[in-house]
Amino acid sequence: MTPNQTPVVIIGGGISGLSAAWYLQKQGVPYALLEQSRHWGGKIRTELVDGYGAPFVVEAGPDSFLTQKPWALQLALELGLHDRLLGTNDDRRHTYVLNRGKLTPLPEGVMLIVPTQFRPFVTSPLISWPGKLRLARELFLPARTDDADESLADFVRRRLGAEVLDKLAEPLLAGIYNTEAEKQSLLATFPRFRDLEKKYGSITRGMLEGRKARASAPPAKYSVFTSFKTGMRELVDGLLPRLEGDLRLETGVNSVAANPDGTYTLNLSDHTQVMAEHVVFTTPAYVTARLLADVCDVAADILADIRYVSTGTISLAYKRDTFNHPLDGFGVVIPRSEQRPINAVTWSSTKFNYRAPEDYVLLRVFFGGSRSPESFELDDAALLRTVRSELRAMMGVEAEPVFTRIFRWREANPQYDVGHLDRIDALEAVLPAGLHVTGSAYRGIGVPDCVRQAQDTAAKVAESVKERA
Repeated sequence: MTPNQTPVVIIGGGISGLSAAWYLQKQGVPYALLEQSRHWGGKIRTELVDGYGAPFVVEAGPDSFLTQKPWALQLALELGLHDRLLGTNDDRRHTYVLNRGKLTPLPEGVMLIVPTQFRPFVTSPLISWPGKLRLARELFLPARTDDADESLADFVRRRLGAEVLDKLAEPLLAGIYNTEAEKQSLLATFPRFRDLEKKYGSITRGMLEGRKARASAPPAKYSVFTSFKTGMRELVDGLLPRLEGDLRLETGVNSVAANPDGTYTLNLSDHTQVMAEHVVFTTPAYVTARLLADVCDVAADILADIRYVSTGTISLAYKRDTFNHPLDGFGVVIPRSEQRPINAVTWSSTKFNYRAPEDYVLLRVFFGGSRSPESFELDDAALLRTVRSELRAMMGVEAEPVFTRIFRWREANPQYDVGHLDRIDALEAVLPAGLHVTGSAYRGIGVPDCVRQAQDTAAKVAESVKERA
């Protein structure tokens, strides 16, 4: 059997693989893109539910991207999706924290975990008076100036105190990564905090300076969190028609072998082979570890050590006239200390327009991960009973949903444990020439981070291909 030959093979058709293909194509580099499932887009998946007038827009994965990290926005603009972009309803941008079983508003002016307005924070019942006094000491604590990593929990306790860790940092910051604050790498997830500490001697002082700078800057053109009118799937659908390479669905990779001439042969699930000078792995780290076991066992061992957790969401739609909660905000975050079987609730139809027909509302509940792994293992009926019980207890929701959608992502969320960036540096140092890793397991989990990593990888590969040519 004579293998097909191509300069580059990309394994994995999520946003990282699709973006890598796009940026290679822009530089004139031929490629093959292989995806073992029936769908492009990975965890970006949107379902439109008809039959209620206008459609419901139900997200299975991310519901938006962060525009402060510009790469996903730049990609959307390159694809001509200007008129499809949809920002959040910032006039209703309120977040609640479950505090002793009750919804408590996050004080106005809290930026991530740092208060930048005095009165709302002082009058809030979310943090006790001893907790507030401990936080005030942050202005006078000596700054750490070295570059060593530490956990998010250690950093927040050191600078702001244990209560801020419990009520703010754990649900808001560890929650983003579906991880444990005690293990979460500060430098891999929130390096800005260390930068502020080093530059200003205090993250409170640094956040206040940042607030002043933003107040004097012109208004941002795009919302901090931005999506598309019919969901995040529009980014995938905008990319696919423009990709001109060899795109193959339902094509897995069974093994990768190194050839004496420096190329690689991939044995595919359809019993064919393809040979390439470069292979870009955008698969989960444990899948990449298996594929690299016979090519570079040191890299495979590092990849296998990256932890993953399983997470899921359940979206629930209700008729508005049966729903007795005002949904006056974007949702609820739930501290680990509340010991609930769910992690957070997004009020989707408040956060974005076009998510539910006029006479309906849409919620999305998050479960699983390191916080509630037992919930992930419930069957659908038991999960729905549990979620409805939680919504009844937290929000007084008694209504029967008109439909529900459950999405489970098994071993899909990489964990950025302390020392993560050092491990990735070590991984990249031992990868043989022509092999590349990119995606959520490495240098950022969000859509913008994945696009940026794909762009960087494509630039490196394109330069090498052109030099060799």
